[in-house]
Amino acid sequence: MTAVLDYEGDGIVQLMSIAEDEWTEQELKDALQHAILLELSTVPPYATALWSITDPDNSKPVRHTIREIVFDEMSHFGLVCNMLTSIGGTVVLTDPKAVPKYPGPLPGGVNPGLEVFLSGLTRDSATLFAEIEKPDSPLAFAADGNTIGAFYQRIANVFPTFAHLLTGQRQVSFPLGSSHGAGNDIVPMNTIDDVLQALTVIQEQGEGTTASPVNPFPGSPGELAHYYAFKEIAVGKKLIFDDQTGKFEFAGPDLPLPDTSPVARVPAGGWADSPGNEPDATTAGLLHAFNQHYSDMLRALEGAWGADGPDSIGPAIGLMGQMRRAAQQINGVKLPADPRFTYGPEWLLVPAV
Repeated sequence: MTAVLDYEGDGIVQLMSIAEDEWTEQELKDALQHAILLELSTVPPYATALWSITDPDNSKPVRHTIREIVFDEMSHFGLVCNMLTSIGGTVVLTDPKAVPKYPGPLPGGVNPGLEVFLSGLTRDSATLFAEIEKPDSPLAFAADGNTIGAFYQRIANVFPTFAHLLTGQRQVSFPLGSSHGAGNDIVPMNTIDDVLQALTVIQEQGEGTTASPVNPFPGSPGELAHYYAFKEIAVGKKLIFDDQTGKFEFAGPDLPLPDTSPVARVPAGGWADSPGNEPDATTAGLLHAFNQHYSDMLRALEGAWGADGPDSIGPAIGLMGQMRRAAQQINGVKLPADPRFTYGPEWLLVPAV
């Protein structure tokens, strides 16, 4: 049984301070629960930005890029859930202490000093997304800090010691690779090779490799790893290799932002706590509907790796579609205090009745 972990605590920092050969079974389970929260924490900001794009054509460059990354994150989430349950842990998503809070830090103290916020797609939000995905040693500029990649590498280093715990029980399988590229299927974690391959996919889809910014498990040829894809959007330039300098540079053709709804940054605690922007009854109803769909989705996902079994995945995916439609309605409502901007979804947990 995995203990409920505090999203706003420094659990990852504490785990990283423990020598690899001193990790226990419980530390590995705690690390995997933190990794689940990390993957979950990226979906609200990325999806909020995606759903602010007004052109619904999923083939358009920026929309396509962000949409594929959201599916990658959902795949990573599923793979880590399978790792945890295969060694006897319990996936926790709906305890109030475990649910992501925005604006705020990433869970566990990773990437210290980074404040993750919810807003429409802008250069600033794309810069935030690139910071979330930043590798230990990016090929395009220097990095610092305690990164997500370093945390996953620690899990990869430690997991073989506990390979004997893998049971292949309470696993969820879901095919995403046919529509979203190699490496995106959610597959069972039966052996340590399964685990290490999944961890490689997670790291390299987010960061690329030490030699290339290209995602080696792409949806299409030349698809960049998340960090470089978001950085292109942030700076408005395509990434190219400069033969003269021998380096990758964001100095290629322009990459314009698509038209978006001007979704403002969502305040802590939701719009009811924003003086002058308290929603009227109709808008409050739209916000609550989104939050209810989100909460029901978390419960369905928790059940899929728990008592309800894999059949709960279908309802969870259906709820994601309802969330998208609700978000687009919310994005059409102007803020009373500043009508240049609109409301955005809050991603708040609604307690079960």
